[in-house]
Amino acid sequence: MKINKDDIKKRIIYRASYRGTKEMDVLISSFVASIINKLNYEELADLENFVNLSDEVLIKMNKNFSEEKKEKLNKIHKEFYNFKPL
Repeated sequence: MKINKDDIKKRIIYRASYRGTKEMDVLISSFVASIINKLNYEELADLENFVNLSDEVLIKMNKNFSEEKKEKLNKIHKEFYNFKPL
């Protein structure tokens, strides 16, 4: 059974907004808001997996980012690394 895109979006937005620290809430929720309406069903599933990663994992991923590794990342990770919050 395929889940409705709107239901997935609601889950993603909720999880992005309630992460545990206010800083990550602001960062991840603004990132999600900037891309969520541009994604297809499969990319939404990738985004849902992304927002369910722990803050520690996201920070480690960001610290260990390099241009060589960029080619191996999915669209969501690439968008996150290129994201410039206000």
